[in-house]
Amino acid sequence: MQIGMIGLGRMGANMVRRLADGDHNCIVYDVQDSAIQALVHHNVAGATSISDLVSQLDQPRVIWLMVPAAIVDESLKTLVPLLSSGDIIIDGGNSYYHDDIRRGNELKLHKIHYLDVGTSGGVAGLDRGYCLMIGGEKEIVQHLSPIFETLAPGVDAAPLTVGRTNRSSTADHGYLHCGPQGAGHFVKMVHNGIEYGIMGAYAEGLNILHHANIGKSKVDSDAETTPLRNPEHYQYELDLTEITELWRRGSVIGSWLLDLTAAALVKDPKLENYTGRVSDSGEGRWTIMAAIDEAVPIPILSAALFERFSSRGAADFSDKLLSAMRHGFGGHIEKSD
Repeated sequence: MQIGMIGLGRMGANMVRRLADGDHNCIVYDVQDSAIQALVHHNVAGATSISDLVSQLDQPRVIWLMVPAAIVDESLKTLVPLLSSGDIIIDGGNSYYHDDIRRGNELKLHKIHYLDVGTSGGVAGLDRGYCLMIGGEKEIVQHLSPIFETLAPGVDAAPLTVGRTNRSSTADHGYLHCGPQGAGHFVKMVHNGIEYGIMGAYAEGLNILHHANIGKSKVDSDAETTPLRNPEHYQYELDLTEITELWRRGSVIGSWLLDLTAAALVKDPKLENYTGRVSDSGEGRWTIMAAIDEAVPIPILSAALFERFSSRGAADFSDKLLSAMRHGFGGHIEKSD
């Protein structure tokens, strides 16, 4: 099939490569000309502008936006006047599903079809494929199935689930029509909320192992320090590089995230190349908002999000307030590290 791709960042560029390798004809555009030139070959043609991209596409046009959520509306404002009835726009970024519902209704007035496609796979998607969570009209999803089939990992990416009988579902291939507009990004939103929780659990558990030698350290003994009652219980010099490698084999907590953790520790056992500042792109926040609306308790997912805020210094003022109150009622003086 022919498809236009706008946005050639970490994921967009590799998605184009995967599509081109699958014999799809790609027309590409990015604000960085170097990103365009890096992709141009026999199945990829570059465009000098969004208008140029549209002009190179046959009707009905298929255009995939792989841009930050904050500029999707800006991109649509430029794109929509150039399109015709029956054209299809796909948002494959991490948009808020409320925006998908609004955009779908707005584009319907122009008789333009809109799909929201939650895309998971990261920078490894070129080789591993992309898990695609799709919202929109069923007929349009079916029409674009060759695109999704090429991008998705395929049935061999995971063993068949024992007892599963619905072998006709595209979920086995790594893509799924989840429901009407917004459903794809709703599923991806919760997917990323879970991702925060899993990452947080690995980080906290490995941190306990990292400090398992605290009994060998000299610990201050004063009114401001809770004593370590049994230092003999914490005499372990644990090799986290080897432990994560161990857990990758046969453990119930094995996962691709654990694979990535093990690889990071091989390259940088003390993680000296990282500061510990963890960003969030919005999905964790939106997951919590949905849980509140649904009255669903999510203490693990919410704690994981709040820890990300803390990693960026957002807890510094509250920590200072705690110290100030403690000094106020008990005269406690802050200890230096």
